[in-house]
Amino acid sequence: MIEMTQRRSASIVQSRVPSVRDSAPIRGSEYAVLMRRVRQAGLLDRRLRAYGLRTALTAAAFFGGWAALVAIGDSWWSLAPAVFLAAIFSQLAFLGHDAGHRQIFGKRNANYVYGLIAGNLATGLSIGWWTSNHNRHHAHPNTEGADPDVSGVLAHSGERAMTGKGFRRFIFRYQAWLFFPMLLLEAGSLHFSSVRAVVKWPLRHRFWEGALLAAHAAGYLATVFLVLSPVKALVFIAVQQGLFGLYMGCTFAPNHKGMEVFPEGDNTDFLRRQVLSSRNVRGSWLTDTALGGLNYQIEHHLFPSMPRPNLRLAQPIVMEFCAERGVPYAETTLLTSYTQALTHLNAVGRHTR
Repeated sequence: MIEMTQRRSASIVQSRVPSVRDSAPIRGSEYAVLMRRVRQAGLLDRRLRAYGLRTALTAAAFFGGWAALVAIGDSWWSLAPAVFLAAIFSQLAFLGHDAGHRQIFGKRNANYVYGLIAGNLATGLSIGWWTSNHNRHHAHPNTEGADPDVSGVLAHSGERAMTGKGFRRFIFRYQAWLFFPMLLLEAGSLHFSSVRAVVKWPLRHRFWEGALLAAHAAGYLATVFLVLSPVKALVFIAVQQGLFGLYMGCTFAPNHKGMEVFPEGDNTDFLRRQVLSSRNVRGSWLTDTALGGLNYQIEHHLFPSMPRPNLRLAQPIVMEFCAERGVPYAETTLLTSYTQALTHLNAVGRHTR
């Protein structure tokens, strides 16, 4: 079914931190044909004007949210800016995601500096850690032993669920019920992973990564505790960070959960690996904005450096190509995607019983 050259091109070098480009197929493969169609349509060209507008609007909302907190003062009404800032932090994280994939600028350093500002400084998430971790996911999505996103707190296959012991086994067993509550802790996990990476990983520009993370923490905590009483400040942080993590988790949940999971060492070709493991979410411009363009997950995985505004334009091309090659293309509504994801997690959890 698949040529050996395609299989070899879909693997990455395990001895170093992989890049998405490491998993790119060879010239002449099916993916190369699709790439030519997309490139000829101009969909890999930068969209600086669109990103400039999005950045300006998001920055204005970010500063506006903090200004609202200061204006409201020491009141329980301060929880309104907490909810608002949870959403804006997520939008900033989406922009950091795009910069990490080099979607915004043509130069690597320009994208990295943008990521430092949107990630480390504004939201407290290390762009260096995230890029290294996320590239491994893109290289081998939904692959046991290779994708860090399927080796975390949840089990995505029956085989892994059966390996759970003690408290981990309990989580695996009830993971469908625990999924959304656990997302309230996701922001804390992301912050912890960012700090740990700065301390222990050989990150490029470790000093700036750490300095901007520290600046974020100092500015965030100083503002909250100077404006609010200690109790209200702690509640503000819990609400803002909890909803930030929940929002991010709800954004990522429809993308791969419930889709095909590949065993360790699987050599499925690049095109099918990316398409079969991903799910799109249909909707309007509101869906595109709320999910940061990640509702076009198939197109994003096939072309990680494609600017976010071009993903919806690439979708008809990709759908037509998959139909020509007989490759299943998954797309559903947001509600159905959650249903499928939770149904899958529940079915996997039964393997512990």
